[in-house]
Amino acid sequence: MADKGIPSWPKVTIRLYDDHNAEVKIAGRSHPVNHHDPRQAAIGLVAERAAQLGRAVKATAVESDGASWPLVIHPDGQVEAIEVSTKSDKPIWPIIVAAALAIVLVGSTAVYLLVVRGSGGDPKPPAANKLPELPAPKVGPDQFVARPVPPGWSANASWTVDIAEKSTPVVSPDGSEVAILTPDQKVAVFDSSGKVLWQDKVPKNAKNPVYTTIDSKPVLAVAAPKSLLYWPGDGIESTEVELPDGASVQFFGTSPLVLLNDGAAGASVVSGGELRPVPNQPRLSTMLLAEGDKALIARYAGPLYWSQPGKDLVDVALKPPPGATAIDHITMASPGRALVIWKTKTSEVIPSVNSTVDGSMVAACPAVGSSRPRTWKWLPDASNKVAAYGECLIDQTNRKTRLIDDFEPLSVTQTTIFGNLTSNLVAVPPGGKPVTVPSNTARPWGIAGNHAIVVHASVLYALDKK
Repeated sequence: MADKGIPSWPKVTIRLYDDHNAEVKIAGRSHPVNHHDPRQAAIGLVAERAAQLGRAVKATAVESDGASWPLVIHPDGQVEAIEVSTKSDKPIWPIIVAAALAIVLVGSTAVYLLVVRGSGGDPKPPAANKLPELPAPKVGPDQFVARPVPPGWSANASWTVDIAEKSTPVVSPDGSEVAILTPDQKVAVFDSSGKVLWQDKVPKNAKNPVYTTIDSKPVLAVAAPKSLLYWPGDGIESTEVELPDGASVQFFGTSPLVLLNDGAAGASVVSGGELRPVPNQPRLSTMLLAEGDKALIARYAGPLYWSQPGKDLVDVALKPPPGATAIDHITMASPGRALVIWKTKTSEVIPSVNSTVDGSMVAACPAVGSSRPRTWKWLPDASNKVAAYGECLIDQTNRKTRLIDDFEPLSVTQTTIFGNLTSNLVAVPPGGKPVTVPSNTARPWGIAGNHAIVVHASVLYALDKK
């Protein structure tokens, strides 16, 4: 049975324990089975899910002795074994798979699967679950002439590719990969030279891909209306985590944080392919971000807290900058950093950047009027070398700050900050003066290898250096 074109989500595992008990895991959610024929009941559960999706799903069946087989289960209850290619002339499946087919009725009529071992020895487990081969996007060179190029880059694009309308690409933290959503509803990952590394189908209305960390491992994640999918890379299929109704996913931290009703009904972190509720949230506090299975929480006037399943709440005492008297409020956070506004003995306030690990002060901006930082945006670079907190530009390495009146940061590329200044688009190098650039200059989404990744009219361009 060829499984090409069948999405790898949701991830389904059928585990048989004995003659009466089994467990079905669908997208990380466990469904215990106790039945006189556990195979029949388990396949019935999966077929019902396939019927809801309106398509076949892939599943892995695991016997009590550990032997396993990859299967395809259809909405009508049909079950097929997936043939796995091997370099040997010998069949990799020394078994006979016989399926008794039935129709899955609305009343959840069960179907039946019978797996009988053949005489060729013990069955072997399948190889790693690889993604199916899909038609590759069209990739080719072009010239970027629609808008002025960013400073230091040429109009020559070594490679280009169409992306889904209203979507944006993402560059991996190490600059080795670029991920996009394609117009035909896939996520596709390229190396910096434009070679397709892997692809997979994604649900309708999937959001832009994000490089993040789950279970201490780097992954590419895509949030959809009813699920969160993440891939470990190397062409391995995704893990799917089902989301409760009304849930949303934010990626402000190093890991995804799942908010229920925008956080009003609590939040969860992702661990082991499952959602784990964030415990011990203090009253009148806000969920800021997640790092691994920990969530950062803050009250408006402090303090910060770290919450982790199975552990006590941990307070983070924020250290004040010189001249500060008390916390006015905590505004926002990013990985390793919290943005704090401090009161002084005058009507001015001091904006600061503090560590979320030990509360120490990373940088303090000059004192400004109390209303001035209300609309400031926080924009750090990925390596924590430079940042802009509104009009305050920060050298995080040397912990130096300076004010540029009326500056509004828009994006950062490596250590160059782009922003608006008195109605002009400017580029600010580290420690340098703002340089005016044409107002419609393309601002890179990231640097992949030796290419600046820009987008125009739903086309990604990988610009060469000058």
